[in-house]
Amino acid sequence: MFEASDIREWRGHDVVDKDGHKIGTLESVYVDTSTDQPFFATVTVGLPTRRRLVFVPLAGATVGPGYLKVVHDKDRVKKAPSIDTDGELPAAEEPGVFAHYELTYTPGAGGERRLGRR
Repeated sequence: MFEASDIREWRGHDVVDKDGHKIGTLESVYVDTSTDQPFFATVTVGLPTRRRLVFVPLAGATVGPGYLKVVHDKDRVKKAPSIDTDGELPAAEEPGVFAHYELTYTPGAGGERRLGRR
């Protein structure tokens, strides 16, 4: 898996799907707060006047020259939960991001957030 400090250097690079189709541009990385390991990325998608950030899991992702390849197809990623380009993911919406990719969501032992933006 990626080191959090390394993947931040990929900000602004293309994100492509498993078939090499461009999805968008890497905007930021969200880590699992229990492990501090990269878990999701946000990808800038949409028309210039209606840009938004969609979430995509980083599990299984690989890097190439100037791109990050994720294991999900472009259509699934573009239909993922999203936030405004200057927005934050509300804690109440975290479970929906996990559910979209059929991932198990478990909040922290004290009910704290599962994802933290880095």
